[in-house]
Amino acid sequence: MKFDPIVREVGKVLLGKDEQVKLCLCCLLARGHLLLEDLPGAGKTTLARALVKITGLDYQRIQFTSDLLPADVVGVSIFDRRESGFHFHPGPIFTQILLVDEVNRASPKTQSALLEAMAEYQVTVEGETRALPQPFFVIATQNPIFQSGTFALPESQLDRFLMRMSLGYPDTESERRLLAGEPVAQNLERLQPMLGAEQLLEQQQRVTAVKVRDGVLEYVQRLVAFSRTDSHYAYGLSTRASMALLQCTKAWALIHDREHVLPEDVQQVLEPVVGHRLQAAQGISANAHSLVRRMLSLVPVIA
Repeated sequence: MKFDPIVREVGKVLLGKDEQVKLCLCCLLARGHLLLEDLPGAGKTTLARALVKITGLDYQRIQFTSDLLPADVVGVSIFDRRESGFHFHPGPIFTQILLVDEVNRASPKTQSALLEAMAEYQVTVEGETRALPQPFFVIATQNPIFQSGTFALPESQLDRFLMRMSLGYPDTESERRLLAGEPVAQNLERLQPMLGAEQLLEQQQRVTAVKVRDGVLEYVQRLVAFSRTDSHYAYGLSTRASMALLQCTKAWALIHDREHVLPEDVQQVLEPVVGHRLQAAQGISANAHSLVRRMLSLVPVIA
């Protein structure tokens, strides 16, 4: 399957962001969940809606607010007088694509309602475990933590997201097209499904078959080991993080019509996969971008 046509279609809605669209597809193919972090108005929700349109999967949206409760996400049992019993009413989490808008505006208690679903593709309510539909993909958007009314996502919640990325400002040409009246809303409504549920599951299976040579595997291990031993990092990357990195490199190779992974694939997906999993050591002034750049600059591709 060719992914360039999908990227071009979504590009009619999200102008000048082809690389970010590829990363979103990479996350979807790798069976992960995506966290979009940016300022309001950068196109986070537009991108999420475009992915929903292009896949044609079942879709639900939850607007996270400070008064939202966990039951509003997973569902609740309600007593039925006529049948003299409780009946479970599933929440919006029982869908294939779940858009969680402004995830960090809800309390940590409500945020935790997503943990089991994102890790195990199931939810446990009132002692009963219920499986979620497949495929199951969470797209969460969040505003920067310095904005008012936000709660920082705990490390356990952040780790459930395979990727975190930002869209940033549009380039000059794309912004000019928007100001000149580019019909983005109409283009969004015209998007047709190009990657249905069966196709998506098939492509996700293909990702697992992408080959990784020993040299690339060693490169991934050296990057992870560097984060665990270098004094600039508060703590190193976990085994789950290294497995996530490898899975994303396979998906990135597949998107580029290759059945084997190159070191360049690792470098392309490194920051979206590990940036939200890294923290600078005490006394070190560095953000996620600079911490990832340090890894890439000091760890050689060839040992």
